[in-house]
Amino acid sequence: MNTPSENSPSPIPPARPRSMRPPAEVTYAEELAALAAHDSHPRPPGWQLSPRGVRQFILGVEGGGLEHAWQGKPVQTVITPKFLGDDALVERCIVTLLGHRGLLLVGEPGTAKSMLSELLAAAISGCSLLTIQGTAGTTDDQVKYSWNYALLLAEGPTPRALVPSPLYSAMKSGAIARFEEITRCQPEIQDTLVSILSEKCLHVPELAGAEGVLFAGRGFNLVATANLRDRGVHEMSSALKRRFNFETVAPLADRELELRLVRDQTAALLGESGVRVECPAEVLELLVTTFNDLRHGRTGEGTVVDKPSTVMSTAEAVAVSHAAALDAAYFGRGRLEPGHVARQLLGAVLKDNPDDLPKLAHYFDVVVKARGKTSQPWRQFHEAKKWLRR
Repeated sequence: MNTPSENSPSPIPPARPRSMRPPAEVTYAEELAALAAHDSHPRPPGWQLSPRGVRQFILGVEGGGLEHAWQGKPVQTVITPKFLGDDALVERCIVTLLGHRGLLLVGEPGTAKSMLSELLAAAISGCSLLTIQGTAGTTDDQVKYSWNYALLLAEGPTPRALVPSPLYSAMKSGAIARFEEITRCQPEIQDTLVSILSEKCLHVPELAGAEGVLFAGRGFNLVATANLRDRGVHEMSSALKRRFNFETVAPLADRELELRLVRDQTAALLGESGVRVECPAEVLELLVTTFNDLRHGRTGEGTVVDKPSTVMSTAEAVAVSHAAALDAAYFGRGRLEPGHVARQLLGAVLKDNPDDLPKLAHYFDVVVKARGKTSQPWRQFHEAKKWLRR
């Protein structure tokens, strides 16, 4: 029987949840319960927390844990920050959802638009799963409703034969619906939302009388996301734009915040994988610095470099960090090294355009090599340039 070596990844603990990625309302159930127990501020109709409580859930609470009962025991729960970089943006999003206009989060890929929409839905409605994924093939019935055709043939159009969409369910229960990548949908599909957002009701012509009109419950609203890289693919109509407040989610401008986010997210992902890897701070700092240089086309020393076609987002930095750590765990000695970062960086940079390889090689020849003269991690990073071949 084979036994794990000293540097082998740790096995997944038996108590770990079976799902790979539970929704926010499950992952942070204890935090939501703690906030609800201490939330004495007015709650709008249909909201699980007050606007102040929603803000605290997303941005965190300083000053220690909140005392409350959890699973029959008294506990202290720390409310962790989950979205970093722009507190005012979060507050504006909450205020928008207090009103009668939808919220549209726009930004470059990897700026945590989907995560923010999920956190808002989890805190406000207690459910973030009422989600429509926008694609070029999204149809009208996926947005509004469809039918169980066996029941439709047997009974005709009845409420029992109707199959609700996530949007329909959100309207019925007075919850937040999410519409991911709305501009990937055809314009005529997007515009099915115009009357819904204006009148807060959905007509079902096949049903007679009162059953043919669904009036949205109090608390219903829509949070949509749109990728700036998709601008011009299917431009939203002016009528639909008027039903939304637009908020731009910008990349993290604070390098220290980005480093903190990459470190924390990498640790969380490794914990979910049940893998123990040593991740030295200087290696994570090297990774974040590389992403910053390539994202902005200029280094901290003032050297101009060619930006790759791929958006070098914080989310991509987390993905590279996690992959490099897994590489270190399963094919290394359990310690993240600059070479592991170099091995995983190639796929991220060349994701959109394989012709960007010379840009990355130039960055290694000019910037990484110069830093390697005074820094061992950067010297090791430059030595790993051999992995940049295709």
